[in-house]
Amino acid sequence: MFYRLMKMIVAPLLRIFFRPWIEGEENIPTEGAAIIASNHLSFSDSFFFPALIKRRVTFIAKAEYFNTPGIKGRLTAAFFKGVGQLPVDRSGVRGAGEAAIRSAIAVLDGGELFGVYPEGTRSPDGKLYRGKVGGLARVALATGAPVIPVAMIDTEKVQPPGQVIPNFGTRPGIRIGRPLDFSRYHGMENDRFILRSVTDEVMYEIMRLSGQEYVDIYATAAKRQIADDKKKADAERKAAAKAEKAEADAEKAAADKAAATEKAEQAEQSGQEPKETGSA
Repeated sequence: MFYRLMKMIVAPLLRIFFRPWIEGEENIPTEGAAIIASNHLSFSDSFFFPALIKRRVTFIAKAEYFNTPGIKGRLTAAFFKGVGQLPVDRSGVRGAGEAAIRSAIAVLDGGELFGVYPEGTRSPDGKLYRGKVGGLARVALATGAPVIPVAMIDTEKVQPPGQVIPNFGTRPGIRIGRPLDFSRYHGMENDRFILRSVTDEVMYEIMRLSGQEYVDIYATAAKRQIADDKKKADAERKAAAKAEKAEADAEKAAADKAAATEKAEQAEQSGQEPKETGSA
């Protein structure tokens, strides 16, 4: 119900206000299971992709989006259900990963589309980061489902990180690549080297489709580095401002002292000058 409502209301609005373009939609099978592997530039990715493709696609989302109390919590839950998000309890890293994999396999076993962001989080700066080993590759090898690489284009310009109101002057796009078949690795989902190879192949295709600069570190590490650099820059600015103020205060104190000394000298000189007397 929520999903159909989203398709009926949100999709036309997105087409009217943003005129998004889509290439390669024919690469998504009309039926049967497949894994959608996409880059992740913006929160608005969760609007554009599910709304614009014909088939339903299910992504996973943290359970907190669905069980937060209050009116805002209910609205948030309704939205994520509407865009095909599936709640997964992420308490505990290993448990969260296993829960996500089980959810993905269940969706694919039902012959549906399952969506995943291999980077694990939104890109902090528009670059493409290293795909996380495990979820995507393990699900692909366990189910035999093809992996369809997808590139979201310019969605970070529509809604930059941290911005609530979107920019209506930007026209985003979606570029869908040909399905990747990893059946040659069937039964090897516990081999970490194979999982890395599969993940890297998918990320290469996303890079090729998106034209993004690739950075061979995880996006979470990049976010930490960016945050650390910001803290360092802020600390340096504060230290520079403090030093500048201290220097200004010292200059003012020196100027005040010089003025006081000059005034005292003038007063002293004025007091020592002999008084003029009349002639006899």
